[in-house]
Amino acid sequence: MLAIVLGVTVLTFSLMHFTPGDPAEMIAIARYGMEDLTQEGIEWIRIQEGLDAPVWVQYGRWLNHVIHGDLGRSLIDGGLVSKDIMYRFPATLQLALASMIVSLVIAIPVGILSAVKQNSAMDYLGMTGALIGVSMPNFWLGLLLVLFFSVYLGWFPVCGKGGIEHLILPVVTLGTGMAAITTRLTRSSMLEVLRQNYIRTARAKGLAEKLVIGKHAFKNAMIPVVTIIGLQFAFLLEGTVIVETIFAWPGIGRLLVDSIFARDFAVIQGCALVIATIFVLVNLAVDISYAYLDPRIRYERRA
Repeated sequence: MLAIVLGVTVLTFSLMHFTPGDPAEMIAIARYGMEDLTQEGIEWIRIQEGLDAPVWVQYGRWLNHVIHGDLGRSLIDGGLVSKDIMYRFPATLQLALASMIVSLVIAIPVGILSAVKQNSAMDYLGMTGALIGVSMPNFWLGLLLVLFFSVYLGWFPVCGKGGIEHLILPVVTLGTGMAAITTRLTRSSMLEVLRQNYIRTARAKGLAEKLVIGKHAFKNAMIPVVTIIGLQFAFLLEGTVIVETIFAWPGIGRLLVDSIFARDFAVIQGCALVIATIFVLVNLAVDISYAYLDPRIRYERRA
């Protein structure tokens, strides 16, 4: 976990410093505007922010601050990076939880029914919907929803964060796309489990079909499903860049995009660190959940 997080920060730091353009000049423009921009001012900012040092020296300084619990200050407005991230994170968490709930409410029942009623009208309808959902880009669906429900009908706000009415369109945009992937995986995993001998044995013993599906089949089919759910939730928590930008949702994804355009290295590095940490922690939680879902899986040290 530590190696992955460290590798992500090194890669992000390197890429940002090797992109075209002078970061000191962009910071000067963001702070003082084009009219008051002078070469002396640019050089002063370069020295003040430590941008005149080699890349590895800048990274070493940043890492030293992180070890001591300091993510630094924004190069643009001087605000604490940790404060900016914590201010944006609740909005991203709200969007992630709502989208995940919508996704699971759609995906799990449809996936199970499609597997149990394989090759039926229900199966074909569910898989057609899943195919459409997988093929449809989020940005295109989001724009269509805004155009139809906000511009034409006026039912929901176009963008921004407020009451539940502001949450519906971005949640539908994210939730339906994730539901399509989870539905297909749930169906294929359930079909594989339903063909196992222990399912036939359970049915031969006269167990109710609901008990066979719910207790024996579904739990054993959940391992690959939990994996993709964990990855999707981590993706949501790191900030859905496109959707947050379309709906002007004040989350981490939008903060990261704004920081990239402004070349605010401190905020970019802070966001990258938080995103990498979220991913490895969610993956750890998913790995631990395997032992609960399948008692045959145990994590122990062997001599």
